[in-house]
Amino acid sequence: MASFGWKRKIGEKVSKATSQQFEAEAADEKDLADEDDANWVHANKRRKEVLLEDCVKRSKELKDEGANLAENRRYREAIHKWDEALQLTPEDATLYEMKSQVLMSLHEMFPAVHAAEMAVQRNPRSWDAWQTLGRAQLGLGEIALAIRSFQVSLHIFPMNPEVWKEDLSWARKLHEQQKATKTEAMQALANKKELAQESIPDYDFESDEIVAVCAAIAEKEKALSAAKTVVIVSASGAVETVTEKEDCPATPDETLFIRAR
Repeated sequence: MASFGWKRKIGEKVSKATSQQFEAEAADEKDLADEDDANWVHANKRRKEVLLEDCVKRSKELKDEGANLAENRRYREAIHKWDEALQLTPEDATLYEMKSQVLMSLHEMFPAVHAAEMAVQRNPRSWDAWQTLGRAQLGLGEIALAIRSFQVSLHIFPMNPEVWKEDLSWARKLHEQQKATKTEAMQALANKKELAQESIPDYDFESDEIVAVCAAIAEKEKALSAAKTVVIVSASGAVETVTEKEDCPATPDETLFIRAR
């Protein structure tokens, strides 16, 4: 009967030299794999950089094309070009600012304000974006907001004479006119309320003049009620007007058949 014994390990008979050669080959393969991964990452990064450069280049071309169209008053075509450029470079604040100017030229104030706000969000340090935003807000009648936008623009670029002399000066003038109009409207409303709240004059209904007038009216009504007029139409068609008194009413002839008052 065979005796029980421990099972030998699988690699027990593998020589040490073979094992070392196997480990060296595995290390070489790992190095090659790491090198391939590094090359792939580098190639992918480079591919993205090239793609980004192409997008920026194409976006600039579209921006310039749109600017030329806008100078020739072909505003809709210019907006189309800039929208294409924004698909490539969505963070370009200049595209939004130019688009806002063209939308104002088309009297589309709400989209113009939105485009200018997008420009300011993407580049808060752009004084011309704030200036354009102020002009768009002024076109909507938001005078207080426009003044603030012009002030921010001047804070970024204090030596801009256009904002000082034209934009901010005009906005402040409009603001003063708006305040004066509101004051006049409030004053007119207050006067109207005062007139509505005025009490009816207290007439003396027991004065001699009013008593005399009332007595005269009563006498006239009494005289009218004392005499009554009767229109009588005979059978032959003759019309006769008869005045009768309350104490002795007139009796029409039997030949009369129509009586109308």
